[in-house]
Amino acid sequence: MKDRIRYTIPNSVTALSLLLGLGSVVISQLGSLELAAWMIVWCGLLDTLDGVVARMLRATSSFGAEFDSMADLVAFGVAPSVLVVQAGLALGGIEYGSGQFWVLLVAAGSFTLSGAMRLARFNLASDQPRTGWFTGVPITAAGGGLLSSLVLVLIRHSDLADVLPLALYLPVLLFVLAILMISRVRFPKATIRKNQFINAFQFINIALIFYCGITRSFPEYLFGIGVFLLVAGIIAGRIVKDEPEEATA
Repeated sequence: MKDRIRYTIPNSVTALSLLLGLGSVVISQLGSLELAAWMIVWCGLLDTLDGVVARMLRATSSFGAEFDSMADLVAFGVAPSVLVVQAGLALGGIEYGSGQFWVLLVAAGSFTLSGAMRLARFNLASDQPRTGWFTGVPITAAGGGLLSSLVLVLIRHSDLADVLPLALYLPVLLFVLAILMISRVRFPKATIRKNQFINAFQFINIALIFYCGITRSFPEYLFGIGVFLLVAGIIAGRIVKDEPEEATA
């Protein structure tokens, strides 16, 4: 009985993340893009939390890993894609049925498909030794970190959304992130490392992200740190060559 409860706790956190991702899809379709975007951010917080809880309770399992992948696909693959399409219609001046709309829709489909392929690659490689590196940009960073915070920034700064050619930028961003997710780019994990400065930076950054998500404030920070980590992570993957690669979510 105790073991069942122990494994149920992290799986319940994962289930909540999946349901929030589904809720984001519904809410964005109803036109509340800001709430839908924050729901994706909350999914990112829960994704971090379920891993911590599973390790603390020693409740990691094959079922939990598979379930987490399914939740990630909904929360960070499907939900951000729908959100960006709705943002293109509401903020980017894209008309439904136009050529720009179909390009954006294809880009959103490519993003979701690439996320699914990346998660499938993780499942096939889950028996390989763990390292401190991802292969490809994680779907949590692409969908949960960048796309949701970008939409929040555009909503908070409508003047910026008015002057940017979002009909071009949004599909290009989706295509670029899709390519990065299925690429062989080495990308660092948020894990304990030998460098104490990096460890302190990671801890402070995670704490600030939780604060922004819980209080629904400073989406500019979320987007800025997302861009910084994306660029810095790719550069680090090119420079540091002393660890083997691992395909993971």
